[in-house]
Amino acid sequence: MNKVNCVVLKHEAEALDNVPHSGELGIRIFENVSKEGWQKWLERLTMIINENGLSTADPRSVGVIEQHMLGFFFGEGDLGQTPDGFQAPGAKK
Repeated sequence: MNKVNCVVLKHEAEALDNVPHSGELGIRIFENVSKEGWQKWLERLTMIINENGLSTADPRSVGVIEQHMLGFFFGEGDLGQTPDGFQAPGAKK
């Protein structure tokens, strides 16, 4: 089992099996994000898509999603964080 020092979990964890996204960003994620870290991203991605009305089939939406990826994984840019006041469904107020 391969391991990476995961930027999401902040410790070593099981590496992804495949590059999860196209281009340089995908390679960077593959080299720095674990399977568990990627799952956390997928949960955040669902929220981002729903909150912003995005579509993965729309190239403009993909660009926005990539900006969120950079913020979520690497702290780059202004996107990728949980929106102010957001509560996950079922969370206690």
